[in-house]
Amino acid sequence: MKKWIVLAAVCLLAACSSTENKTYYQLPQATGTVQNSASSSQRLLWVEQVNIPDFLAGSGVVYQTSDVQYVIASNNLWASPLDQQLRTTLVANLSNQLPGWVVSSQPLGSDQDTLNVSVNGFHGRYDGKVIVSGEWLLNHQGQLTKRPFHIELAQQQDGYDAMVKMLAQAWSQEATSIAQTINR
Repeated sequence: MKKWIVLAAVCLLAACSSTENKTYYQLPQATGTVQNSASSSQRLLWVEQVNIPDFLAGSGVVYQTSDVQYVIASNNLWASPLDQQLRTTLVANLSNQLPGWVVSSQPLGSDQDTLNVSVNGFHGRYDGKVIVSGEWLLNHQGQLTKRPFHIELAQQQDGYDAMVKMLAQAWSQEATSIAQTINR
């Protein structure tokens, strides 16, 4: 009889335990015009690299729980490496905002401008805001411009979906800032 009680208890516990489903996130892609090929009148911009620190380079979405503590999600994951997503969306956003330019993640030739970005913050925070921060270095027509950036946006809703959408919006805002610098 005791064996049946133990067996029933084990079965009940196994039935009650649930494995959480993993959710994968991809930054939304910018929509707009697509540039086909370079001509002699077009300017060329190579987004050479987007670097991220180790705590952002894992597969889990990052959430800051206090002023000194971060949690890397184990069930809310990036669908592809974050640095690749940031580079791809940056190229798409800059392509849309720089008419007459060919913006690429591949080298375009000897007469190209280059952009390198170091992202040190791309996460949600305990106060309901998302943080996107870092610095970028632009070699535009032989002139170097280095700019830090720090964007904080308030989430309008709770949850990882809303957080990822706000992170994408902040990243798009920084692309706009870079495009404005290039257009000066």
